[in-house]
Amino acid sequence: MDWMNDAFAQAQQWLYETWLQPLLFGIGLGNYLEEAYDATGWLLVGLLQIALIVVVIGALERWRPVEAVRDRQAVRVDILYTLIHQLGLVRLLLFFSTAPLLDGLSGQMRLLGVPSFQLDALWPGISDIGWVSFLIYLLVFDFLNYGLHRAQHRFEWWWALHAVHHSQRQMGKWSDNRNHLLDDVLMDAVFVLVARFIGVGPGQFVALIALTQLVQNLQHANLRLWFGPVFERVLVSPRFHRRHHAIGIGHESAGAGSLGGCNFAVLFPIWDMLFGSADFSPGFDPTGIRDQLPEQGGRDYGRGFWAQQWLGLRRLWGGG
Repeated sequence: MDWMNDAFAQAQQWLYETWLQPLLFGIGLGNYLEEAYDATGWLLVGLLQIALIVVVIGALERWRPVEAVRDRQAVRVDILYTLIHQLGLVRLLLFFSTAPLLDGLSGQMRLLGVPSFQLDALWPGISDIGWVSFLIYLLVFDFLNYGLHRAQHRFEWWWALHAVHHSQRQMGKWSDNRNHLLDDVLMDAVFVLVARFIGVGPGQFVALIALTQLVQNLQHANLRLWFGPVFERVLVSPRFHRRHHAIGIGHESAGAGSLGGCNFAVLFPIWDMLFGSADFSPGFDPTGIRDQLPEQGGRDYGRGFWAQQWLGLRRLWGGG
């Protein structure tokens, strides 16, 4: 693994010194050099993710697609969302909008005596075993993801934003990042704050988020794939997650037409199994939201990026 770390560090240093550092000095933002170096790491990880999405997940979609691609415009919009996220624009927005607030909150917690700690240090010797430490943080983040995802489907105001993600009628490898920007800022702020509180290092944080996102790209793929009767209950598969996006199933209580749903887990189905929200039904259902259907009123969730963002805000304000 050392050669991989060294190669990544060298690529990050080259990208930073060749492109980002001169750019910051040129526009008078030389005081953000430290943050820019971290951002270069995110950018490099994002570029690697995009390459894996295109090459690996793209090949899998061509191998066993669930459905033919009919709406190319919707796919192009999802690609735009992915580029916005993977090239760091959302994290840039997060940095300038919430970083000062998070820094202030962290300072207040220290003043009030609220301790921060290394979660992996609770067990002697664990922090010295890198992969065990990483797995502990991965489980904590995945459980947090599960809880936040259920909240997105539980509260009307949050669903108004999260519905942007579920409005894709033709789910594919690019659909994971199809989110309302305000929804992303809320989610990222929680994860950054929790990471600071439990002692996740910057490198670990990047790796945790990158791994989670890449698995989610696979889960959203237009791919007729499940992991078998045993491993389907170990890792979230494209079939398991597609059930979460199924019209009238994944975002609603059974037969009630109200908020609810199933299969909220991001990586590990164990959380759905423990809390009674797992649905391992076979089949690959159509995706979307019930009120998008013509017979249910044909609600408009927007065709383009800005329309989807604006309509999400209108729903949040109760006007759309």
